[in-house]
Amino acid sequence: MTGPQHPAHLPDPVHRASHDDREQVVEQLGEAAGDGRIDLAELEERVERAYAAKTYAELAPLTVDLLPAADPRLSGPLELTTLAGSLKQDGYWEVPRQLTARSDKGSIVIDFTEAVCRHREVVLDVDVHMGNVEVVVPRGWSVTTHGVMAGFGSVKNRATDAPAPGSPVLRVLGQVSMSSVRIRYSRRGLGGRWRWSGRR
Repeated sequence: MTGPQHPAHLPDPVHRASHDDREQVVEQLGEAAGDGRIDLAELEERVERAYAAKTYAELAPLTVDLLPAADPRLSGPLELTTLAGSLKQDGYWEVPRQLTARSDKGSIVIDFTEAVCRHREVVLDVDVHMGNVEVVVPRGWSVTTHGVMAGFGSVKNRATDAPAPGSPVLRVLGQVSMSSVRIRYSRRGLGGRWRWSGRR
């Protein structure tokens, strides 16, 4: 039996769900009931909601509490530091509550597109001198940059669409001098996979 997951491709939580998406959620709920994680009454109630769901945002809450717990070894702060080189955090990875990006003259890319985020709020602390930091988020995420102090540098947040209900909030803090911080949506399809795994 496969473990519970969100529907395979969630390009944007506000997009319409298909029959296959609903059936996949119902199958996951049946497995959860078989494992004893939900009782028959809750199974019936969630299945009814799954068949009535019109968007991905309505489907996601039905299985979010059935996902495996986070690996505690991956839940600590993540620090990315470079002097003059380049660093890239992308692909599948577990997003911690706290991230730090420090760059002297180098570049750092943090791509959340294929990451699994189990937190409602994530804090990214930046300290950039003559380098640059690029942050890529899936559509549906909320990003704030009010906590960044820019000297002779620049901070541009292009991830400004209305957030999806229950999606993660990325708060960017820190300082930027003679450098740049850019936040944008993924260019992969309609925003990659929305793989938030629930409130922690």
